[in-house]
Formats: sequence, structure tokens, C-alpha cells
Amino acid sequence: MSTGVGLSSCCVSGQIHTGTPTGRVETIGGIQTYVAEPSSGSKAKTVIFLVDIFGWELPNVRLLADQYAKAGGFYCYIPDVHDGDSLPLSFLQNVEPPLKDKEQLTMVDKAKNAAIVPTTLGPWLVTHREGVSRPKIDGFVNAVRMIPGTNKIGAIGFCWGGRYAILQAHGQSKDANGSSVGGVDAAFACHPSLVAIPGDFDPVTKPLSLALGTKDSLLDVDSIGKIQDVLAKKTDVPHEIRLYEDQIHGFALRGDFSSEKDKKSQDEAAQQGMEWFEKYLS
Repeated sequence: MSTGVGLSSCCVSGQIHTGTPTGRVETIGGIQTYVAEPSSGSKAKTVIFLVDIFGWELPNVRLLADQYAKAGGFYCYIPDVHDGDSLPLSFLQNVEPPLKDKEQLTMVDKAKNAAIVPTTLGPWLVTHREGVSRPKIDGFVNAVRMIPGTNKIGAIGFCWGGRYAILQAHGQSKDANGSSVGGVDAAFACHPSLVAIPGDFDPVTKPLSLALGTKDSLLDVDSIGKIQDVLAKKTDVPHEIRLYEDQIHGFALRGDFSSEKDKKSQDEAAQQGMEWFEKYLS
């Protein structure tokens, strides 16, 4: 029996990072996509970024894709798999405002902000359920495979997108017409949400790396242990789980750079992903 791990206000906490993304926007497979390419222009090692609920325009994810391209030599794509319906950054600021603002909130303000999570997030998750989102992601993977010069493809996912990175590690599946769709050569999931245990992990056939925080409200110690047990049985599938001490949900993408410990964890998670893809996409 699968255990579903859901979402909470922790999923919508975090910080917006500063910096100017240097990539460009293209339309690939009918989807608006941010593209960050390495100086070599090589598509031999391609990485598709599967975003969290704040979508492909979040500065953090674009800056991270730029980092993967520049430091790792990966050709990176961030598709708008939400079709322009990602949650606005104002939602992040309302739910988790800067500490100096948070300290000034009244009890009424805090209650109002707390109520925003289920009333906003719940309907959004229904709209972007697996039956809608997975075919879209599968189709994008297929479109990328058709781009000349593309060799191996990896998927990196965060929070909401983390689960879809895991699903892509199942390998190719069949659509309603019997055609092969989706499936990547390696995957890296950072603090995934809404995962089913063991349901999402039993079918994994491709190299899978996980970056998890020890204080993630969506994946407690018991859930992590169950994931470890499932993957431990897959002796023929490369896998790893790295735990980041005192890190909460979202740390690998929306960590607080003003905290030396948080920034170090985010940097190490980025390095974890690049090392994983270097090993299995080369």
C-alpha cells in the first residue's frame, strides 16, 4: 500500500535570490522554455529542470540552470509545464514574509496568511494533477530527444517537480496510442513532495539521486527510511540519498543566502546534482 506524502505551508516558504539570468526563452514542443547553454554549445549532456509550484520564471531556478550550464557544461531547459499558471511570487511573500516583516504581523494577519495555503494551493494541485502534468512532461522529454545533438537526458526536480523527476526515472512508458513517451537517463530529486511510498519508487529503473533535508515537514524520518528500504532492494539501479542537516523543505532551491549554513547546503546540493549527471550522462 502506497503512502502519500503531501504539502504544507513549508512547501511555500523560502527566499527569492538576486541576480540576472543569462539564458534565453524558446518554444520547444509547444512549451515556453528557458534555455541555458554551456560555452561549448554541446547538447551531449542535457538536463531538464522540473519546477516547483512557483514555476519556470522564478529567478532561483533560472540562476541555478545558468550555474549548471556554466560550471557543469550541461545544456539546460526549464519548460513552463504549468502553462502560465504557476503560483505568483506574491503568494510566497504572503505565506513566508521576510523575518523583519513577519515579526510585525498581528495574530489576524498570521491567521489570514495561514488560510491562504489550503484555499490557494488545493485548487492549484487539482488543476495540475498527474493526469494533466505527466503527459505534458513526457511530451517535452520526447521533443528534447528530437533536438539534433541531444544525447543523454537528465531530469532535476524540486518540490512539486521533484516527484516528476522520480517518475521520469521509471524509464519510458506507453501513451494511450501505445507510443513510447518520456523517460530520462538519470534523475535528481530535491525535497520531492506528494510522493507515494513505495509506489513512486518501486518502478525506478534509472539512476536516481535524492537530496533531502532532515527537517523537511513533508518527508519525515519514517518516510525517508521507507524510501531507503525500497531503493536498497534495487541492487542493479544506481541510487543515493544525501541528508542535509537541519534543512527544511525547499532548501535546494529557495534557501536563505543570508544564512551561511543554508547557503552551504544549497551549494552542496547543486554540486550533488552536477556530479550525478556528470557520472550518468557522460
